[in-house]
Amino acid sequence: MTALRKWDEPRPVKLTIDDFLRLDETEAFRDYAKTELIEGVIFAMNAQYSAHAHAKTLLLRRLADAVDKVLPGYVTWSEVSVAIPPGNLPEPDLVVTNFRPSPRAPVPAETIALVVEVADTTAAFDLGQKAGVYARATIAEYWVVDLDAGAIRQLWEPGTEGYGQQKTIALGEPIAAITMKGLKIETTGLR
Repeated sequence: MTALRKWDEPRPVKLTIDDFLRLDETEAFRDYAKTELIEGVIFAMNAQYSAHAHAKTLLLRRLADAVDKVLPGYVTWSEVSVAIPPGNLPEPDLVVTNFRPSPRAPVPAETIALVVEVADTTAAFDLGQKAGVYARATIAEYWVVDLDAGAIRQLWEPGTEGYGQQKTIALGEPIAAITMKGLKIETTGLR
């Protein structure tokens, strides 16, 4: 029999990716539109409305075309689970990765060159807690498309304390990746 752990005071239990996936297999989250595991905590996400879907779809098409031209071996995917052990399984709006599809396997963070989140109500969370998770996973570049602010926040130079560099690009202006030479897309018409 395994000995029980003892602590001096109560503490929260953080889930691992395996814990989360086991719960998901039992349909524990079926009453939620979308769930993610961030720092061991389950987050239920808002439904995606038309403005969010419109921006995400345009970005997916534009980013996929640009990636195909300048990053051989990479693909752009939408809403795929990203494994960042031990306790993170976010589902960003877009990722650029060199991972090849595998049945029932999330995308390993180390295969990702860029993560994009579209925010209509979640900008603070995306730029705060999620940015920290992506930075600690050493994802080279992260974009948050803030529809309310009419801007894209571009972050790079990941580290243990977050991203070291960032800049803001107004929607309607082109955005050029910092960490992927030649990758540039238009942002007109996103909102």
